[in-house]
Amino acid sequence: MRYDLVPTTVFTPLEYGAIGLSEESAIEKYGEDNIEVYHSTFRPLEMFLAKRMADDCYVKLVCNKARNETVLGFHILGPHAGEMTQGFAVAMRKGATKADFDDTVGIHPTAVEELTLLEITKSSGASSQKAGC
Repeated sequence: MRYDLVPTTVFTPLEYGAIGLSEESAIEKYGEDNIEVYHSTFRPLEMFLAKRMADDCYVKLVCNKARNETVLGFHILGPHAGEMTQGFAVAMRKGATKADFDDTVGIHPTAVEELTLLEITKSSGASSQKAGC
């Protein structure tokens, strides 16, 4: 059993889900030069059109650049985060890389699709805020 990859969810009005390492723990363990963080702040189309949610969602993948961008941490804040987190737990246990996420066709329009579209890195300094759908 890989206890470091047990999926966790906090069931609040805007759910939070996580698998693996936090950004801070990854930097501490592997060094800042070896970590790349991909992230996005967005509003899911289903919520945007229905005007059912005023809060933005957030996704983040913490990757190890020295190991083919293996995903060390998965973090999501948004509707149904628990279900999404559970689904990605298997991929994380199998050593998923950022390229694996990129090569996956996302289901449109869903919040989880955002994980297949991540391009903005924290190191770039660019805003993670998406506009429109």
